[in-house]
Amino acid sequence: MNSQQQQFIGNTWVELKTDGNFDASKCQLVLAFGSRNLIAEPGIYSDLRALYKNANILFSSTSGEIMNDQVYDETVAVTAMEFLKTTTKCHVLRLSENRNSFETGSDLMESLLADDLAFVFVISDGTKINGSELVAGFNSKNPDKIPISGGLAGDADRFVQTYTGLNGVPTEGNVIAVGFYGNNLQVGHGSVGGWDEFGHERTITRSEKNVLYEIDNKSALSLYKEYLGDYVNELPGSALLFPLSLKETGSDTTLVRTILAIDESQSSMTFAGNMPEGNKVRLMKANFDRLIEGSTDAARFSFAGLTGQRPDLAILISCVGRKLILQHRIDEEIEAAREIFGAEVPMTGFYSYGEISPFNSLARCELHNQTMTITTLKEI
Repeated sequence: MNSQQQQFIGNTWVELKTDGNFDASKCQLVLAFGSRNLIAEPGIYSDLRALYKNANILFSSTSGEIMNDQVYDETVAVTAMEFLKTTTKCHVLRLSENRNSFETGSDLMESLLADDLAFVFVISDGTKINGSELVAGFNSKNPDKIPISGGLAGDADRFVQTYTGLNGVPTEGNVIAVGFYGNNLQVGHGSVGGWDEFGHERTITRSEKNVLYEIDNKSALSLYKEYLGDYVNELPGSALLFPLSLKETGSDTTLVRTILAIDESQSSMTFAGNMPEGNKVRLMKANFDRLIEGSTDAARFSFAGLTGQRPDLAILISCVGRKLILQHRIDEEIEAAREIFGAEVPMTGFYSYGEISPFNSLARCELHNQTMTITTLKEI
């Protein structure tokens, strides 16, 4: 696999890294991660289409762009891929086309299935989607547990609109899936958090999919506010600093869930993923060192599928909540991954409203929040 990386920054395109044998005319796939306003500019798509005439061009808005060793805002980070022995296929569905989130995931996975399907990469609208239902839909048509990873688009810390798109100027409400085919592609993945649980374990007693009403038969929002202290006046944004851990009944697996919105009139909280009744929850808070260690661990885990070889590309999708917590230290979690991969491996990605990845090579895909999720690709 050959690649080229460039970035739209300071109102101009800057070429960052190009493999010596890269041929733009043979490029199959382009990932363009950028701020919502920039990627909605028609000139951005026109520039990329003129350069990569035969490629599928995939867009996602972000809460920050990752390009090699640094985190940026208000840029467009572009990585173009030319595969030598692997083929790709892209499909996009709009959430407005009489589909719910589950059916969207199911239909996309079904459209990509083939005997030689090796990997699926997903980019979804971040505000109009139920991420848990989307992932469940993908899993429903994936009995062989083909690895699936990706993320939900971001919109800084605004949670107003997110844009995604395929081969056109991006808009709201799109979910895009890319299938990678052949026996020459190795895929690694890792997803690690680094948050500390605190307080008592409690039981969800009233919810409707991703809307939470009651914990231990009390108002979930009122209980949550008791823990926030001075941060209560900054809701819903401050909720990114205090996610909830979710443990499914009969399972030791813990997922992290981020609050996307609150409804004072209903005394409810809307999460990025489902909050099933009967499941256990605990509040969480940040541990700076463990967050950065989580990035190191995610990078290490992503080597597992590569038989010890350096990847051709690492795609990092981290949560906007981590960015808000780490602030001026945010580059440290990118540098932690760089130390594992080495200086020559191209890295790209973005800060998201949700991360998609299996826990390990034998596990089904899950929706995560507040994690660093890394996917590595190596063509052999």
